[in-house]
Amino acid sequence: MEYRRLGSSGLKVSELSFGSWVTFQAQLDDSKALECIRTALDHGVNFFDNAEVYAGGEAEAIMGRVFKKLGLRRVSYVVSTKFYWGLHEGANERNTLNRKYLMQAIDGSLRRFQMDYVDLVFCHRPDPHTPMEEIVRAMNDMIVQGKAIYWGTSEWSADQLMHAWQVADRYGLHKPQMEQPQYNMFFRERVEREYERLYSELGLGLTTWSPLASGLLTGKYNAGIPKGSRASLPGYEWLAERTITKERLETVRRLHDVAVDLDCSMGQLAIAWCLKNAHVSTVILGASSVAQLGENLEARRVVAKLTPDVMERINSLLGNDPHVRK
Repeated sequence: MEYRRLGSSGLKVSELSFGSWVTFQAQLDDSKALECIRTALDHGVNFFDNAEVYAGGEAEAIMGRVFKKLGLRRVSYVVSTKFYWGLHEGANERNTLNRKYLMQAIDGSLRRFQMDYVDLVFCHRPDPHTPMEEIVRAMNDMIVQGKAIYWGTSEWSADQLMHAWQVADRYGLHKPQMEQPQYNMFFRERVEREYERLYSELGLGLTTWSPLASGLLTGKYNAGIPKGSRASLPGYEWLAERTITKERLETVRRLHDVAVDLDCSMGQLAIAWCLKNAHVSTVILGASSVAQLGENLEARRVVAKLTPDVMERINSLLGNDPHVRK
């Protein structure tokens, strides 16, 4: 496993990491989560992603119990959480980044994790109804109080990120260090074009999610939605509606030939393609079994096979290069 700096920070995160969205509780109980986390650790993974809203807080609780059982040195692994959606229906408890919500949200997460601090804390979505200075000061205070080490954003626009950075710079506060955007062969615009100037100007790091486009890029949806897949789970029907289209399925079928030529699975090809982007600090993997996680972790061995010619072949098949004006 290789370790990459989180943007301009000194923190090193494994190029592949393990996330808890969808799978924890719905597909992985404590014992299965323990097996997956132990497998990830054995492969050199040191970053584990989470969020307050995942499984209504239970994903944090499961991860916390697993790490407590493992008894590892706290400095040896990196844990994140994210805030915005909230867990309750109160006026200051849902879809907000106001100070009142954020300051109690971090305390709730730490209780569920059974940890003194998280390494990374994200604003899970932008909040146009809360002043940016209020958001930045609240995130800064989490760090000053020792409850988090770095803060960042998830699915913010480049302009919103720049605004937050400028507010922090103006008042001498901790600046946003990382973004967590969706990034895969079908979702490229934000990472490859919109954020382009932020890597050098702000030292922005990326912890990207959905490298397999919710499983679409593995080819498992080519013949329909299989039972037990993410798109088949109650409450996640929107994944199929947003992700699976006739055109994308046809592209996946064409990409299969590339995977065959490289002697790898479709999933490994898709993950390795994300890793090829030097601006990506870590690619977050999700998995519902140890076998699936183990196969995906082997994607790092495919990166060396992605020569300029192979990347051009893939780009031609995708036909969605953000730098090519249609």
